[in-house]
Amino acid sequence: MLPAERKRKIRDTVTERDGCSVSELAEMLDVSKATIRRDLRDLEDEGLVERSHGGALPVRTVASEQSYSQRGVQNLEAKRAIASRASREVHDDQVVFFDSGTTTMEVAKQAPDDVGFIAATNSPMLALEFADNGRDVKLTGGTLRQQTRALVGPTGESFLERTNFDQVFLGTNAVDPDAGLTTPNEAEARMKQLMCEKAQRVVLVADETKFGRKSFVQFADVETVDLVITDAELDGEMLEAFEAASVDVVDGVGK
Repeated sequence: MLPAERKRKIRDTVTERDGCSVSELAEMLDVSKATIRRDLRDLEDEGLVERSHGGALPVRTVASEQSYSQRGVQNLEAKRAIASRASREVHDDQVVFFDSGTTTMEVAKQAPDDVGFIAATNSPMLALEFADNGRDVKLTGGTLRQQTRALVGPTGESFLERTNFDQVFLGTNAVDPDAGLTTPNEAEARMKQLMCEKAQRVVLVADETKFGRKSFVQFADVETVDLVITDAELDGEMLEAFEAASVDVVDGVGK
């Protein structure tokens, strides 16, 4: 296969799947990972894909957002593997906040039934998941964002300002060594910022597509995180940033 044809297939696959890893592309095209990385660099230089940690994403503006249902079917195996590991962090007598999101939803689904903890969330979807399993849950209240099914605004912010949590399972749209944790929406950024401020421990749960990316609004520095759980195999500047900030890293989950 000629390089031009291979790059076209890479671009088309990344677009159709809304993201793809280097490993997947190398296996699909029967070439080395080094070849795929070179092709991705070329495609990024041409503005045809956006490289992420361990793979590539379609080119989007920093303000773009996918719907909850779109995100819910992407990288589902990775999210479930992350959730399986994250659920081990839940202990008796804790108050645990679950950020709105599809990865945190998987954590909620795998939360241990035999552990007595209080759950809180800004996600009606997560609240229903807990309720269906017979667990009491505190809901922040606020205005529902249709795009992400997250509650935001003054009511939710007020709830967070007057409460405290042992830990928060936090999601993000993007993580970068310099830009920190970022998200496209200002109202959601404020809610996430408060979650971090009011939790004794911040557990970031994020799949590999989130690393090495920047979005519109920063809500936390890398130093804010206490533990990161991901399927990504972190290296380079990203891993160095976490290590410099004394963040515990559990990476390569499910691989």
